[in-house]
Amino acid sequence: MRILGIDPGLRCTGWGVIAVDGGRLQHIANGAIQPKPTLDDASRLQIIFDGLCEVITLHQPDQAAIEQIFVAKSAGSALRLGMARGVGILACGVNRLGVGEISARAVKKAVAGTGTADKKQIQDMVTRLLAVTAQNADAADALAIAIAASNEAGTAASVGVELGKEQAGKGQATSGLLAAIAVALARDDAGNGGKT
Repeated sequence: MRILGIDPGLRCTGWGVIAVDGGRLQHIANGAIQPKPTLDDASRLQIIFDGLCEVITLHQPDQAAIEQIFVAKSAGSALRLGMARGVGILACGVNRLGVGEISARAVKKAVAGTGTADKKQIQDMVTRLLAVTAQNADAADALAIAIAASNEAGTAASVGVELGKEQAGKGQATSGLLAAIAVALARDDAGNGGKT
């Protein structure tokens, strides 16, 4: 299954596509749609819409996930973010692609094990899980959204990286995300000679 993650923004909309096969996550592609800041809002929204439609056509995801609106600095900022989100949802709808919504906190908890993780922690975990460096922070956030959406609940519930290791070691059933975290950590440990 392929999942498209969308991190909406009028200045920069990040996107990331991953494939999920059992407990394995695979990076397909990522990028960012960055309209020129001198353009009016309508032109920026058209560029975001066209860019996402192109990504969907090119990478053929089976489903999409987009970040929910969080409390913005101002009503104006929230409105502009909402416009970018709406265009992202529209691009999915026009292409008959189901899209789920996921909170920023749920994404952070699923990927980094805590709902208070900062952008650097998210980027580091995305790099570890997918063995790729995202184009920019927005693309990394979009990949994180796709990773979180790969788990049926949208969050790894009681996940911590150590919990993922423990469960994998005990042979207990783990979610696809926990299994992927365990694989990524094992890969890193092997590359570091077992040093963490």
